[in-house]
Amino acid sequence: MKTTRIYANKIAAFLNKEPRDFTRTDLVKYIKANGIRMVNFRYAAGDGRLKTLNFVINDEKYLDRILSAGERVDGSSLFKSIDAGSSDLYVVPRYRTAFVNPFSQVPAIDILCSFYTPDGKPFASAPAEVLRRSEAEFRKVSGFDFHAMGELEYYVIAPKNLLYPTVTQKGYHESYPFSKWEGLRTEAMTAIAEAGGRIKYGHSEVGFIRTEDSEMAQQEIEFLPVPASEAADQLAVAKWMLSGIGHKYGVVISFAPKISIGHAGSGLHVHTCLFRNGKNVMIDKAGLSEPARRLIAGFLEMAAPMTAFGNTVPTSYFRLVPHQEAPINVCWAYRNRSALLRIPLGWLNAAGMVKDANPGSAAPQVDHNQTVEFRSADGSASLHFLMAGLCVAARRGFERKDALAFADKYFVDKNIYHKEHAGLTEKLPKLPSSCWASAESLEKTRAIFEDRGVFTPQVIDGVVKRLKAYDDRNLSERLFGKEEEIKNLVEEYLYC
Repeated sequence: MKTTRIYANKIAAFLNKEPRDFTRTDLVKYIKANGIRMVNFRYAAGDGRLKTLNFVINDEKYLDRILSAGERVDGSSLFKSIDAGSSDLYVVPRYRTAFVNPFSQVPAIDILCSFYTPDGKPFASAPAEVLRRSEAEFRKVSGFDFHAMGELEYYVIAPKNLLYPTVTQKGYHESYPFSKWEGLRTEAMTAIAEAGGRIKYGHSEVGFIRTEDSEMAQQEIEFLPVPASEAADQLAVAKWMLSGIGHKYGVVISFAPKISIGHAGSGLHVHTCLFRNGKNVMIDKAGLSEPARRLIAGFLEMAAPMTAFGNTVPTSYFRLVPHQEAPINVCWAYRNRSALLRIPLGWLNAAGMVKDANPGSAAPQVDHNQTVEFRSADGSASLHFLMAGLCVAARRGFERKDALAFADKYFVDKNIYHKEHAGLTEKLPKLPSSCWASAESLEKTRAIFEDRGVFTPQVIDGVVKRLKAYDDRNLSERLFGKEEEIKNLVEEYLYC
């Protein structure tokens, strides 16, 4: 007798099958049995945003064709590096990503796609393809699989509500009705999970801002570690779904890194970990393992150019300032939120805690789940390029012979925001302070990202050009005290 498993994904539940094992026949079976009338292709283009192609199912023969061969699209409108004179690309569905669309009035399933050139080869500059290569090259060098998870922070911006007010900057883990958008968050979490998102939890965050006519409540949805390609796909779908649900509620969902000076910004912290044979290898008998410390070394070395992928709008650098739990110094620490890299609690003593909290119960077997948290990125990040860059940085940690000594050099055990430690921070490298500086840092290190064919020269050129186009050198100094200009800039990148 076949065991019935629990699946959030409706297609997986119907088939009683893991999404990674979906076939074309499986999808046709689900579509026919559930009255699905539309298929939507979605794919991340050069700007990192999810694009959409809608198909009405004319008949079973047409359905089989689009699932078998995909469709052609205008690549020059999706990627600036493609010439309009020869611009066709194919988009081909990846069956394992299929999910039921939660918004469509017409019953529909959505599928994420990959790009292919006219000769049937993967399109090298596509964000998902760059990430796939970065994972493969990291695995070749290190022997480990790179897993990641994101902490997706955002603000709900809504008309002012005087009932059950939240105290400014005191929204962390607040409950309904003081946290007024718990219902929106849980609805989004359900939809994201049904789309394949491996969610860890959701909660209200620190930020709460009230103006004369509106209020802004910060929220967070955090994911579980999965292979980096899946992590990027899940975050892209989650951002799209949150925006769609916000539209339904008549409120703005903003992932912008900063929406009000002096208040908590929204980051996209990425937790990373290494696996071998399905087992987390971040801890050994001595504590943090050698592979974990090599990972840290790579992140430290490449922290500055990584902002080119993780902090892509001028307001990103309004968030990366002292005393806001956002890093500006390149260093790492245990459980210290003032550091660029943080080693959070990893459930090393979980069994004893559970037994203490539940007297008389047998102590469960709880495996550690240690991660390294990369804290500089924000909601403007190019998700697939960010994950790919992290894989490249991690690979550097395994290529450096002096990686362990290099990591030790930048370890701190103090809260570096305290004034008495100012001498320490002066010795630490700093992250770039503008998109322009970020682009320059990427230009200087581009050979590392292009090594082994991971990032194409066209991708690096495009990122540098886009960042320099803002011409935001010394922006903070230029806008100091100019509240109206700052407000206009924040509004310009509200939907980053």
